[in-house]
Amino acid sequence: MANKYTKKYNVILDNMDLYRYRLRPIASIMYLQDAFARYTATKRLAAYDLFSKNQYWIVTEFNIDFVGDLPFWSEEIEVCIWISEVTKLKIYTDYELKYKDKTFAKGNALWFIIDRNTKRPVKTDVISQRFDICEELTMGEHKKFSLPKSTDVYTRLEHRNNLSDIDFNKHVNNKSYINLAEMTAPAEFKKTRVLKNIRIRFNRETFLDDVLTCTTCKTVIPDTYTHIIEKDGVSVCDILTSWSIEGYGESIVDYDLDVISEE
Repeated sequence: MANKYTKKYNVILDNMDLYRYRLRPIASIMYLQDAFARYTATKRLAAYDLFSKNQYWIVTEFNIDFVGDLPFWSEEIEVCIWISEVTKLKIYTDYELKYKDKTFAKGNALWFIIDRNTKRPVKTDVISQRFDICEELTMGEHKKFSLPKSTDVYTRLEHRNNLSDIDFNKHVNNKSYINLAEMTAPAEFKKTRVLKNIRIRFNRETFLDDVLTCTTCKTVIPDTYTHIIEKDGVSVCDILTSWSIEGYGESIVDYDLDVISEE
C-alpha cells in the first residue's frame, strides 16, 4: 500500500438505494471526495490550507466502473486512493473501493488547484514535493471521454440552486449536479437496472439562485444515457451513464449484517 491512502467507512442510511438496502452507486463519489480531502490534509494541502493562499481545489472529471456487488447498509467499505500522475497543471488520482476484501468500484479523477483571483490553475510543484506518485492505473491511460450521439430526449428537469447546494468555496457542490442527473431517472427505471459506469465532466461553476436544466437523452449505445446540465443554454456539467438490465433481487438482506449492538 506504499504511496496510497486508505480510509474505512460504513454505509450510512442516506446513501442507501430505494429497493435493495445497498449503497447507491452514485454515493460512492462522496466517499471518494472525502477520502481525497483527508489525504490532502495529511500533506497540509486541505481546502482550509489552500484558503490561506487564496487557492482552492476543483475536480473536473470523475470516471467510475462498478465491477462487483455493492455493500449493504451499515457495512464497512474501504476506499484506497493515490496520486497516479502529475503534469505541469493536472493532478490525477486513481482509486479502488472494496467491500469484504473485493473491489466493487474503481476509477480515476482529474484535479486542479485554482487561484481564487484569476480562476486559473496554478503549477503543481507543491504536489510533486509532498506526494509520492504511484503509477498504478485502474482504467488504463488517463484520457477524456467523449459523449456518444444522443437520440431521443428521455426526461428533463429544472432546478434552482439553493443554500443546500453550496459548498466551502461558495459555489455549487459536485454532489448537487450528480443528484440532479440521478433524479431524471424515474424510480421504475432504477428498480430494474444497475449502474455499471459513470463518466462526469464538470465544465463551469454555478452559484446560489442559478437555474439549471438537466436534460437526459438516450444514445446510440444501448442502455447508455447522456445527462447534460445547463445554465442559460450553456453546459456546466456533462454526465454519461451506462446501465445493465439486471438487479440484485428484492429489497432483502440474505445474510446477517455486521451490525454491532449498542447495548
